[in-house]
Amino acid sequence: MQDSEIDQTLDVRELNCPLPLLKAKQALNKLASGQVLKVIATDVGSVRDFKAFTDQSDHELLNSFIGESEYIYLIRRG
Repeated sequence: MQDSEIDQTLDVRELNCPLPLLKAKQALNKLASGQVLKVIATDVGSVRDFKAFTDQSDHELLNSFIGESEYIYLIRRG
């Protein structure tokens, strides 16, 4: 997915659980259905949190990337 297809980017680096997920929920609530949120996190627990959240909601985890020190999630608002 190219940056032009991303509607909003949320930088939650250096925040620990549960703040990355809470901030993402707030950002998703402001988006229209079908829009895409890119989340950049450093909390290792976010891997589990974002997967569980999207599995239990109408939002779709389009992709996730794990880098050396950060985790990136692309979430489409349901």
